[in-house]
Amino acid sequence: MSANRSNRILAGDAVVQLESVRKRFGGERSGVEALHGVTLGLERNSFTAIMGPSGSGKSTLLQIAAGLDRPSSGSVVLDGEDLSGLGDVALTRLRRERIGFVFQAFNLLPALTVEQNVALPLRLAGRRAKRAEVRSVIERVGLESRRRHRPAELSGGEQQRVAIARALITRPAVIFGDEPTGALDTGTAEEVLRLLREAVEREGQTVVVVTHDPTAASRAERVVFLVDGRVAGELRRPSAAAVAERMAGLGAWASPTRARHAAGSG
Repeated sequence: MSANRSNRILAGDAVVQLESVRKRFGGERSGVEALHGVTLGLERNSFTAIMGPSGSGKSTLLQIAAGLDRPSSGSVVLDGEDLSGLGDVALTRLRRERIGFVFQAFNLLPALTVEQNVALPLRLAGRRAKRAEVRSVIERVGLESRRRHRPAELSGGEQQRVAIARALITRPAVIFGDEPTGALDTGTAEEVLRLLREAVEREGQTVVVVTHDPTAASRAERVVFLVDGRVAGELRRPSAAAVAERMAGLGAWASPTRARHAAGSG
């Protein structure tokens, strides 16, 4: 597949399309350019990982793609909606109805049970949370027996599974994850990645994650690399070794020894 085809997914194939997106923080003279005219299509019903060195613009790209921040210039179209044409109220409604989020810190409300946390996006969107629907998605992530527990009574992996259920409950156009396995041990991270993979394969969801972990990235169908706010290539269905090698080539890995260790573990 050509680079042009990779970055410009044809209309109808892309759930998110960024076109010449530029993001600058601060003034023209003293500010920082986080993204330099990024054009990138994110395919529907796919699992994409975004990687790059620290400060490469990964999180900024995710925030702009998800409508959490606005670009300085360029456009973002999500599920057919041009985000630049939406006011704050409409943008908030779109995020509630069409986007799911899974963060490293879980972001669960401590006073609510698992059921209540999962149902929350429906309530915020003004929709009635059907008990059978909520229980079904909780069962899908393996927490049926924990549905009346509160976050403090759950392990980190269980809390992240609640976060995934919460992201799935509205059947969003796309689920964005910001280091969703960053706070988890290896075995628990594998379980979370399996659930995200199943959301794509069984439910037809679209998942986009920012990660620093080559093993996590290797579970994606497509890995997009950023360097200095620009797309620096991609890999399709890579091994963890291939991802670690590419990251080392970008200067993103701490040392050749660590890169070889990560490659060997994949």
